[in-house]
Amino acid sequence: MLKNIVILLLASALAAALFLRRDAGSHAAPSVTSVPLPAQVAPPAIVPSVPLPVTTPAEKSPPQEVPPTPPNAVATLLQEARANPVLTGTAIGFCLIDSKGDVTMDENAGSAFIPASSFKTLTTATALEILGPDFHFTTELKSTAPIQEGVIRGDLVIVGGGDPMLKLDDLKAWAADLKQRGLVRITGVIRADASFFSGSLYGDFWNWGDIGNGYGSGVAGLNLNHNRYIIMFRAGPEVGSPAELLGINLEVPDAKWKNEVTTGPADSGDGIMIHGGENTTAIHLRGTVPLGAEKFQARGAVPDPARFAAHHFRVALQAAGIQVGSPSAGSANAKSPRPTPAPTPTPSTAPATHTLLKHDSPPLLDIIKSIHKVSDNQETECVFRMLGLKAGKPSAEVIREHWKTRGLEFAGLRMEDGSGLSRADFIRPLDLARLQFLAGTGPQGAAYKASLLSENGLTWKIGAMSGIRTFTGYAKTKSGEEYSYALMVNHYTDGKIVSELCRRVLDAMMGL
Repeated sequence: MLKNIVILLLASALAAALFLRRDAGSHAAPSVTSVPLPAQVAPPAIVPSVPLPVTTPAEKSPPQEVPPTPPNAVATLLQEARANPVLTGTAIGFCLIDSKGDVTMDENAGSAFIPASSFKTLTTATALEILGPDFHFTTELKSTAPIQEGVIRGDLVIVGGGDPMLKLDDLKAWAADLKQRGLVRITGVIRADASFFSGSLYGDFWNWGDIGNGYGSGVAGLNLNHNRYIIMFRAGPEVGSPAELLGINLEVPDAKWKNEVTTGPADSGDGIMIHGGENTTAIHLRGTVPLGAEKFQARGAVPDPARFAAHHFRVALQAAGIQVGSPSAGSANAKSPRPTPAPTPTPSTAPATHTLLKHDSPPLLDIIKSIHKVSDNQETECVFRMLGLKAGKPSAEVIREHWKTRGLEFAGLRMEDGSGLSRADFIRPLDLARLQFLAGTGPQGAAYKASLLSENGLTWKIGAMSGIRTFTGYAKTKSGEEYSYALMVNHYTDGKIVSELCRRVLDAMMGL
């Protein structure tokens, strides 16, 4: 019935997952050389990276009893999977809950699994109910002095409010607005206040191999273009030869690029891994690009989001004809292969008390739709952190407490982030399916369900990393009843077999 649809869904999701969690491969690497970044090329559009990417002790509560699994096509498929020698050691969990909230099917549903991005539904469902679908993140532009006779005799300060959707075009619009109001000069500097969210840019349990890549971009109180840049390479003339670094679409201030990328086989796809870190200036480029690629793109994570935003707002102001600082203190030429930093005026000591402009994010519901569509980790983590900030307690604690009031007391839950990028996260299929049931029947149920991807009665949020494949959502079966479900597979070595298993289970579930 839904076979072809689900095949396309899984193939697309699998391809995206493999792109985001691939092994860099083994190639003869050239000597490490720190090189200046070549000239910028025409900037491609930044699009949210599709990822695959507060500690609260797990609460101990009695296990929830579930009825025996009735014989049906889904149970048969899962039984066959257990007997498949290729899946020896693979953990498979499944839970199906009917429209009354009763568990009608259980396959290892009481054991905890690593969820990958299906974990995002804990953050999104909670945020819809606590913050509301019309919630906005707000970014402000302030100054330490008013505009007088076309001059601000002080600094401009961008005050972040945790918005994950702020774009360069928004800063350009600010610059145009200030120009229209008669501003021609700022005597001070452009500052960025990213203190809205405290702590590290990254989750404590995010992998080293994630945090330099676009899908693992940092989470700050001030974010611009998802804190990502696009970097481009040209493959070498033969497999194993060095790949040429062509440039980036947005300058990363003071970055020192160490290019070790080589050329892989023509059909090898994206093998690039970018290793960076918080506030670092050294960015290591490793892995391979396919033979024959002329302008191969990869997305990287900005190491200092606040500085990145301040730098590009300064560039936008100058492009609008507004002088910033002394005439000799212009920003580095964006097209120069070796920009020379100009002297910077000393920041004012006066507080930024004059509010010039405000920018609101899209409503939270639109952000959640984006999260469910492209599985963006950075967007999710901004929402996750906002939950904790509003409540004045760890975000994971807020989520636990909220669903406890709705009758869901998580057992075996570990929540080290809100996006599922951490492999230290785990949850039971029973609780993940129960969450869907409660969210779908809750005060924001219609909005939540509509925010998920859906096709012909099947609604889902997928989670995918190497060795992990999960699905959760809703299924309107041929009987007309809507079920909530969670399918979780961990610790496998053959992705093709697992993809086929998931396809067949989802198809069988729709036939109930």
